Amino acid sequence: VDLDTAKQELEEFIPHVRSISDSSIRKMAGRDLMRFKQFKKQGIAVKFGRFSQKENNQIRKNIEEFLVTTGIDNAEKLLFTSRYPEDKETINRLKAEHLFCERLSKGIPRPWRLIYYRARKMFDSNNYKGRYTEEEKEKLKKYHALHGNDWKKISEIMSRSNLSVAMKYSEIKSAINYGSWSKEEIQKLMHAVEEVIRKRIEMEDTDSLLEKSYGDLLIDREKLYQKLPWTEIEAKVGTRHWRQCKQKWITILTNKMTKGQQLYRGTKGLQAKISLIKRLYEMKVEDASEINWEELSNAIGDVPITYVQSKFYKLKVSCVPFWQKKTFSEIVDYLFEEKLPELEEKL
Repeated sequence: VDLDTAKQELEEFIPHVRSISDSSIRKMAGRDLMRFKQFKKQGIAVKFGRFSQKENNQIRKNIEEFLVTTGIDNAEKLLFTSRYPEDKETINRLKAEHLFCERLSKGIPRPWRLIYYRARKMFDSNNYKGRYTEEEKEKLKKYHALHGNDWKKISEIMSRSNLSVAMKYSEIKSAINYGSWSKEEIQKLMHAVEEVIRKRIEMEDTDSLLEKSYGDLLIDREKLYQKLPWTEIEAKVGTRHWRQCKQKWITILTNKMTKGQQLYRGTKGLQAKISLIKRLYEMKVEDASEINWEELSNAIGDVPITYVQSKFYKLKVSCVPFWQKKTFSEIVDYLFEEKLPELEEKL
């Protein structure tokens, strides 16, 4: 398939495909297009966002079946072949012969690249090694000075995952302020967010944009908080880590969207929790990735989706014993059966 045709056909499944690089589109045309068409015939939509427990289990099953077929020792060898230079040639040959790309993505309606990244995260033995020591932080600074943003190389030297070293360096590269936000910092944050949103809109279809004569922008509310480049915003703010920037922006946005009302305090807070638990229970979903968070945000008030997600997280952590060991549906059932009556009586 030529590049223009690939873009046109992929756009049906991935609306933002034209913002993806040409080389990535060519790979997707080979790895994903046929799969997406087959899923469409089955009435299954292509998914993004958080992986469900069912999808994670399917990845594990696909990996196990591939290991049995090829005789490769373990998932780490399969997914982190460069860590095993002596076996690299044999493993790569087996992966090519037994159609690794096709087998890994079997039964999962997502772009192959996202499935591959998820599998690497699940099976990386370096991914869960606890807090960084002061010595490790100093080493990370030194390796970054030598190798720049080559996180793959740095992760191999430090025996940590790519994501782990990249995120930790983001935290320690400059003096981060952990106190209250100053007026100057808030202004920097708001300017940084505005800048990246304006840049994004300029790259997109201008038909979706309404511009007032004095230059203010009226845009879809989702663009104000979804998929913003937080590391870029962090660099513009300068004194805060990207997670702090994201959290502060959601607080500012929630305050603006609700005209400063205290949605989660007092009687309103109780009512919001009750509405949230009831809506979650009524949805009867098995995993958080299947939730319509937009609908839930309307149940609480005119707030960003991430605000509702954070409130649900606080509910389960504070109210559900051993929540880490429970499935999503078990957590919701517990909240509905045990916590809801208590909240309603309190209200």
